[in-house]
Amino acid sequence: MAAQEKTTGPTMIVCSCESTMPIDTPAITRGCGSTPKSAEALCRRQLDLFRSVLAAGGPVTVGCTQEQPLFEETAAELGRGDGLAFVNLRETGGWSDQAPGAGPKMAALLAAAAVEMPETRLVSMSSQGVTLIYGRDQVAIDAGRRLGERLDITVLLTRPGDVTPPRRTEFPVLRGTIRGAKGHLGAFELSIDDFTQPSPSSRARLEFGAGRDGAVSRCDVVVDLSGGAPLFPAGDLRAGYLRADPGDRAAVERILAEAASLVGEFDKPRYVDFDAGLCAHSRSRIVGCRRCLDVCPTGAITPAGNHVAIDPHVCAGCGACAAVCPTGAASYALPDAAALLRRVRAMLGAYRDAGGAAPVLLIHDGEHGEEMIEALARFGDGLPAHVLPLRVNEITQVGPETIAAAFAWGAAGTMFLARAKPRHDQQGLERVVAMCDRVLAALGYGAGAVATISADDPDALGAALRLAGTGRASPSPSGFLPMGDRRGLLALAFGELQRVAPTPVERVPLPQGAPFGTAIVDAAGCTLCHACVAACPTSALSDNPDKPQLGFTESLCVQCGLCKATCPEKVIQLVPQIDFAARRSVRRVVKE
Repeated sequence: MAAQEKTTGPTMIVCSCESTMPIDTPAITRGCGSTPKSAEALCRRQLDLFRSVLAAGGPVTVGCTQEQPLFEETAAELGRGDGLAFVNLRETGGWSDQAPGAGPKMAALLAAAAVEMPETRLVSMSSQGVTLIYGRDQVAIDAGRRLGERLDITVLLTRPGDVTPPRRTEFPVLRGTIRGAKGHLGAFELSIDDFTQPSPSSRARLEFGAGRDGAVSRCDVVVDLSGGAPLFPAGDLRAGYLRADPGDRAAVERILAEAASLVGEFDKPRYVDFDAGLCAHSRSRIVGCRRCLDVCPTGAITPAGNHVAIDPHVCAGCGACAAVCPTGAASYALPDAAALLRRVRAMLGAYRDAGGAAPVLLIHDGEHGEEMIEALARFGDGLPAHVLPLRVNEITQVGPETIAAAFAWGAAGTMFLARAKPRHDQQGLERVVAMCDRVLAALGYGAGAVATISADDPDALGAALRLAGTGRASPSPSGFLPMGDRRGLLALAFGELQRVAPTPVERVPLPQGAPFGTAIVDAAGCTLCHACVAACPTSALSDNPDKPQLGFTESLCVQCGLCKATCPEKVIQLVPQIDFAARRSVRRVVKE
């Protein structure tokens, strides 16, 4: 890769943390284009160095996250509330058996941290504390008493046994079984069967009369102590829905404490942007693409006519929908694809400029991944010098455009750090990895160059990284700039991936379900009725207003299948593939 353009960047401060790790200043200077300020005890006796850099003005990147609160407090005292970035150089590079060779990695991490990320947009939810406790016995009633002073409580008992009537009615205790549930914090709606009130003359046990089906209850918070199946898919990710085994006293205590705090206004990130005009879900009541529906773990995505709808209040941010969306209708916003790619480009470019070779991206989340990496650094061998950690919100948010771009920019491998026992389905990520691995192998980057490491133990992570083979990096990496929307980025990244490939080929067959491919039309049977044109959501199939003609543009086809399903003559077949030559060409005439 040619050296990337250097612009005036932030002032960098790197600290050896009391000389527990080496700092390769020349490598960092080569990679980042400027010489960092060096320290041994920046957070203690050299804090004045930090103050002097702040006083000079301009953005500042500090190679330490452990003492970030101290540095932020110091900056606030000097009236500096912005322009600060922090990056963990110690656990990700300096505390490692390969630390002497980690200079290019530190340059890469500093360069990536300097890339500005867009602000996160928020979704608001409001709760008045109206709470339904769903249980089966005295545990639910006791929970109601515990929360009664803070929340507006109703207890609903499903198929209750012997329950002692309360001496005084402090809150309603009803019988019923929840048949269906939807909503989120501040806006739950529950459908209840066998709904009835207890008799006020209940003596030794609560007695209930005949129930009725189809009752509807609305509330802000649901506390589920029924011991049954969750009311929602991936219920632990549903804001305002708290569930615990009634026999687990510690778990019950935890959710009661959380429920007591759910009164007021709450914000959560808007994880996904959605453009209904790009959605290829259906046309004329014929279902085409349903990739996002198949991978959403929370049920936040539902059909809505010709497109789908994504409820931002229910969305938990896994990003699987954006990763598998072939049209770019769903795009991840934390950050968006272009911003993430700018960070990847800066990281890989600085690494190579600093003298590094055969870099491998280790894509991880904050909750699980950072803990694993830090534990490996403190108690194990640390990350290898060529492994560049890239933190994202969720590893399932990463789409094929990021993987393709990374290899086009010179990566020799991309690894996803996942849990050994995933909390939720990762089939979307598995599809992306499988498709990209097939394309990379065909282009000479090597089979297995993109893979998933599933580990819940840092020693297992270390062993997997030692055993993981790397692919073959491009002999002349691209330097393209990530610009445009996600669909454009996808086309650009794959085009550059093939252009700089070790052994480029023009066509790669892909598995069923892949978002690339061609539509083969039997011209002899085609009557030019153009039903396929009307159904095609991306204009891959098109007519000609001046003459009877059917055309096809392969770069626009997302293999949704609507053309095949709509064709009255049944003369269209879909072939999943990536044909680089066809994707570079303009519209071809299928029949005229």
